[in-house]
Amino acid sequence: MSQDVKETDPAVEMMPAKPEKQHRWLERLLGEWTYETETPAQPGQPASKAAGTETIRSIGGLWIQAEGRGEMPGGGFATSVMTLGYDSGRKRFVGSWVGSMMTHQWVYDGELDAAERVLTLNSEGPSFSGDGSMAKYQDVIELKSNDLRTLTGRVLTPEGTWHAFMTVEYGRQK
Repeated sequence: MSQDVKETDPAVEMMPAKPEKQHRWLERLLGEWTYETETPAQPGQPASKAAGTETIRSIGGLWIQAEGRGEMPGGGFATSVMTLGYDSGRKRFVGSWVGSMMTHQWVYDGELDAAERVLTLNSEGPSFSGDGSMAKYQDVIELKSNDLRTLTGRVLTPEGTWHAFMTVEYGRQK
C-alpha cells in the first residue's frame, strides 16, 4: 500500500457486499438443469428443437454463473455462459451472456416483477435483418415452480411490439 494512502481512506475501506433479497432470488436458479428449446417455424419451415444441460453456480452469494452445453436449434453444438447479479446501487439486475456461436456479448439490465416470478432482462444486439443494425431484445426468465423455469427470447419489432422468437424450458435435475 502506498504511504500516500491512509488506511482510513474510504476508497481503501470497501466493505464486502452482503446478499440482499434480490440476490437470494437468484439463488433459486442454482443447480443442475436440463433444457429443451423450440424456435418457431419460419414460413415454409418446421419449428426447430434442441436440448442440453445447464449448471448454475453461486459466486459469493452475489452473482450466479450459468454454463450451458448442448445442441443449437437447426443443428450444431454450443456452449454459453450467463452471469447475473443485482446492483444494489442502481437497484437493477445486471449481467451478461456470451455463446460459442456468435461474437456479440449481450449485456443485461433488468427488473423483477412485483410477484417475484418473472425477471425481464433488457439488452441490445444484432438485428435479424442482417444489415448490421442493432435491435432491442429481452430475455424473460419465469419461475414456474422450484424445479421448472422458462426463458423466452423476444425482439422489439418496428411496430413497437415484442415478438417471441425462442422459448427454452428448464427442468431441475439436482
